[in-house]
Amino acid sequence: MNAHAEPHLFVVFGATGDLMRRKLLPALYHLYAEGVVNDRSCILGADRPTAMGDAGFRTWARERLGVGPANAFCSERLHYQPMGPAEAMDFQVLAARLAKLEHDHHLPGNRVFYLALPPSAFPSVIVRLGEAGLNRSSGWTRLVIEKPFGCDLASAQELNRLIHRYFEESQVYRIDHYLGKETVQNLLLFRFANPLFEAVWNRDRVERVEITVAESLGVEHRAAYYEGAGALRDMVQNHLTQLLSVAAMELPAAFDADSIRYEKSKVLHAIAPVGPENAVFGQYTRGKIDGTEVTGYREEPGVSSDSAIETFAAVKLEIANWRWYGVPFYLHTGKRLPRRVSQIAVTFRHPLQPSHTVAVHPNVLVITLQPDEGFDLQFDVKEPGQPIRLQTQRLHFRYAEAFVPLPDAYETLLLDVLIGDQTLFVHADWVESSWRLYSPLLDRRPPIQPYPAGTWGPPDTEHVSWLSRGMTAPDKA
Repeated sequence: MNAHAEPHLFVVFGATGDLMRRKLLPALYHLYAEGVVNDRSCILGADRPTAMGDAGFRTWARERLGVGPANAFCSERLHYQPMGPAEAMDFQVLAARLAKLEHDHHLPGNRVFYLALPPSAFPSVIVRLGEAGLNRSSGWTRLVIEKPFGCDLASAQELNRLIHRYFEESQVYRIDHYLGKETVQNLLLFRFANPLFEAVWNRDRVERVEITVAESLGVEHRAAYYEGAGALRDMVQNHLTQLLSVAAMELPAAFDADSIRYEKSKVLHAIAPVGPENAVFGQYTRGKIDGTEVTGYREEPGVSSDSAIETFAAVKLEIANWRWYGVPFYLHTGKRLPRRVSQIAVTFRHPLQPSHTVAVHPNVLVITLQPDEGFDLQFDVKEPGQPIRLQTQRLHFRYAEAFVPLPDAYETLLLDVLIGDQTLFVHADWVESSWRLYSPLLDRRPPIQPYPAGTWGPPDTEHVSWLSRGMTAPDKA
């Protein structure tokens, strides 16, 4: 990483929670270890345990990072501020603590407020930050919000109105970790930097585009959240639609945050709202993953025995602009599918008409986002001898073979927050456009169809996905 962050104070609300433990703390530690964060910068954790204090927080962090007591990151950079419910007095005390830390460490007033909190806590914390005057400082102030950004169009609009009451859009970083993946970032440049692909990236040459985010895990410990969300809210409205807008966008006027966000929003504005006739919902039942029997969704702890929440969603979209008119985009995601994989598959039109003597297969560009990140281009070659037969081969590229290990998505995104680059973050307009797109599907949901764990979804998925089109499923693509 070549960028370097200015001295700052990084405040994490929810500092002893799961997100901090699994993602934020390791990412911040690596940024410090790599020397991209100024030595004077500090991290202040704010959370409910009122008896923890600086020493307890540092011990907690060392245990989770697996480092010794002499580690400089944990012994010098970490501080703790106990916070009760979002009361005005707590934020006045917080403001005084920030001022003291900045004075003691000679910091210029640059601040990040990271809301690693349940969505229900966002409004009260945002209001209290604004009322305490913490939305401004002598340096810059940035607010980082984790998804979900609302649960429907109305709630997203209300959240945006509340944010903009106290913070300007230029201060707001809505974080979607999928956009921090190196392979997703590469999509911004891949086709534009390679004329071979840009020349055929349109309705004349592309037959369909399929975006798959498959998970082999079940709902795990997230039943309380998932019962109120489902696959459409949890994955389609944000992650998959982000991938679609990046893959389908036009060449931006410049490769800066405003230009790229503008082109991504244009994609969503060109899509007609989606109704139940263009979607399939499913819910996993008992089945086997890698030979091990697993329970069905309704048998998971915390899930209702008659739950009607979808754990699988497949959606067909069409983009009504010059480049993509008539080309279907298929989005599909689900839990308890055969394996974990995220892919974008671009299937090109047949150059020849298939005959009864020669089977012609389309060229397919498969962009694998995780795991085993890279690209595969499938093409036909003639088998030696007679009769004439074509065999599909592939050219492939893997990041692991060409580069050092890729940085974690949170490392990339946190550094972007610190240097003020909003390119990979979600704009308010994009959030509302995405919820508007799926509102009809939330109002009139298709029936839930069962599918055994370890399969690629309900049989009826065939009318919107690769299953009926002769394309190899993602685990074999």
